[in-house]
Amino acid sequence: MSDDLEPIAPEAAVDLYIDHRRDEVSDETLQSHRYRLKQFVLWCEEEGITNMNDVSGRDLHAFRVHRREDADLELVSLQGQLSTLRVFLGFCASIDAVPEGLRNKVMLPTVSDSEQASKTNLEPDRAEAALDYLERYHYASRNHVILLLLWRTGMRSGALRSLDLDDFDWDEPAVELVHRPEEDTPLKNAENSQRWVALSEHVARVVKDYRDGPREDVTDDYGRRPVLTTSQGRASRSTVRNSVYLMTRPCWYGDGCPHDRDIGECEATERAYMSKCPSSRSPHDVRSGAITAHLLEDVPVEIVSDRMDVTQDVLDKHYDRRSEREKMNQRRDHLGI
Repeated sequence: MSDDLEPIAPEAAVDLYIDHRRDEVSDETLQSHRYRLKQFVLWCEEEGITNMNDVSGRDLHAFRVHRREDADLELVSLQGQLSTLRVFLGFCASIDAVPEGLRNKVMLPTVSDSEQASKTNLEPDRAEAALDYLERYHYASRNHVILLLLWRTGMRSGALRSLDLDDFDWDEPAVELVHRPEEDTPLKNAENSQRWVALSEHVARVVKDYRDGPREDVTDDYGRRPVLTTSQGRASRSTVRNSVYLMTRPCWYGDGCPHDRDIGECEATERAYMSKCPSSRSPHDVRSGAITAHLLEDVPVEIVSDRMDVTQDVLDKHYDRRSEREKMNQRRDHLGI
């Protein structure tokens, strides 16, 4: 340990780091960093490391092996966790908690482009099946509005829960996305995510019927009128996420179980375990599927990029799930050959 370093416990260092990044990244990113670094803190406790001054390159290698083997992480997940650890160690060096350059001793795994792109997007036929079920049996419910807006617009779940009734132009119809971090509804890319999003007449009608029907007529802590509400106010991120897990299970919308499970005994039918269903999808998976569906319908990349707030580079790398054959057939149709 260098005499120039100042002692600090791993957990305390993480708290300082999270506070330092609070004004730089979204709440969602901050929560992700806290989770990833929690794994490092727990490992330090198991290894008896109580002072960040004592962390060595060999310790970092041991942690990398621990996460890779004990947690059975995919390479892309391991890369994400170790990348966050490197950023954290850079911060620790700035507060004299670890030596300069320690971050460079965290070796990142090499991940191919195909491994970086998630394969769990929601397929169009499954999205439409769930929406048809909602239209028939749960019309204009909060769940109906959640999946309909996520699928038809490709917006992020954070943007969805940020919407107020006053953000809608019912005549156009369209909805405006506004960055309001001081009122607990930030957008992913701050002001750069602000935009108007066109809606179909059908989508607008469903939202209006929800507004005039089952929506809880409440305001949030800032006196605003959220679109998505519970009896407590604005719907939380977990409310949106759990709703999506619920609605994307095939057994829920009457398509049976593709995993040969006994539905009556399956734990994934219980609210706390819906994400355990191999077929359940997250809001991010719905967004990925929506983007791919737009591309398959020959919507120009520039339009998809602007509508769904994603750069073309990121779209190509992480969201475009079309197969190479699908891309070829689309080019064939355009060329008439």
